[in-house]
Amino acid sequence: MIRQQRGVSLMGLLIACIILVLGAVLGMKLAPSYIEYSSVKKAVTAIGTEMRTGTVADVRNAFDKRAQVDSIEVIKGADLDVSKDGPDIVVAFAYPKKVPLFGNVSILIDFAGSSAAGAK
Repeated sequence: MIRQQRGVSLMGLLIACIILVLGAVLGMKLAPSYIEYSSVKKAVTAIGTEMRTGTVADVRNAFDKRAQVDSIEVIKGADLDVSKDGPDIVVAFAYPKKVPLFGNVSILIDFAGSSAAGAK
């Protein structure tokens, strides 16, 4: 009575490790961009809720001050789209981010957000 061995073959283990490493590298390359987007979104949302009155220049200056404190360099106050929705000021932004992976391969991510309550 010979028992058959069960388990993962060496080739299967190597393929699984390669997929795991590629996923980890991709995550480490993309994580800073999403953290940066999160800080921009947080600053824009805070400005949209705090500023009930003011001009477009006031909103942009407030963002530039927050960007300086939070070390946001990907977007400036001049890049913001400021509008009014009833009594509320809506601050929106959009920017592309190119993340190099390896060699001549890169990922282009289009980030966009708004301070409006219904926006994601």
